[in-house]
Amino acid sequence: MMKKATGRIIRSLSGFYEVRTPEGVVTCRGRGSLRRSGDSPLTGDMVEISVEKGKGMVEKILPRKNSFVRPAVANIDVLVIFAANVNPVTEPFLIDRVAAIAGDREVPVVLCINKCDLDPAVDLVRIYSRAGFPVILTSAETGEGVDTLRKLIRGKLTAFTGNSGVGKSSMLNALCPDLCLATGEVSEKLGRGRHTTRHVELYDLGDDTYVADTPGFSSFDTDQMDIMLKENLQYAFPDFREHLGGCQFHDCTHRKEPGCAVRKALEDGLLEPSRYDSYLRLYEKASQIKQWELK
Repeated sequence: MMKKATGRIIRSLSGFYEVRTPEGVVTCRGRGSLRRSGDSPLTGDMVEISVEKGKGMVEKILPRKNSFVRPAVANIDVLVIFAANVNPVTEPFLIDRVAAIAGDREVPVVLCINKCDLDPAVDLVRIYSRAGFPVILTSAETGEGVDTLRKLIRGKLTAFTGNSGVGKSSMLNALCPDLCLATGEVSEKLGRGRHTTRHVELYDLGDDTYVADTPGFSSFDTDQMDIMLKENLQYAFPDFREHLGGCQFHDCTHRKEPGCAVRKALEDGLLEPSRYDSYLRLYEKASQIKQWELK
């Protein structure tokens, strides 16, 4: 006898989806019609499923409030970007690109400076505090900042992302020791992690709190991230917002035009140079996107 249920995808791997329903977790495949429509289920999706003889099938993806390609997750309430200033060192551009993508989806971003017991990352703290992001200093090793992060994500569906080896899985273990997640040592030669996390999975931390631990990104795979319109990019930088609308030209791109309020703010020391440099790099990338890629 076929049964129907509604639940949330908590794990996606190799075409199988684990869906948490009121009656328990059901392992499902995706209905062929979903694949043909190009609408693949994502971890975090609320879905309608059918179950027959113990086998589940995802029949329908319910409306999403947001979705991302990398990390491949949907319906998140907050994105926590992990960074560090020591093995591996996080390049600000990587933070800015992920933060801009989240900003384009109107998803709040928190910057978590991990391994602060080894290096307090003073420059990163200054840059992103000035840019308007909540910044937390944490150490999975000493426990610093763990309770602060736990309170911030309580009752939310949160995605953790950041460099490989920056300590996302270690922080999850600190937040919930019962998880016992595998962690990988950082390669001294490459200065980056070994991609301990191979899939996207939601971990239940209790109190209606879920965290998606995602495969780490590096400077070699950021081109696989989401694409966005160059016209929207300015709005994805929260530190630009108070200056927008003050430019001489209404369609100012904030690059070379005279009378640009954003560049004036940069000259006056109101914007961090690294943030503006990231904007220019992202604008250049967005300008190369073909129209068919946006469909």
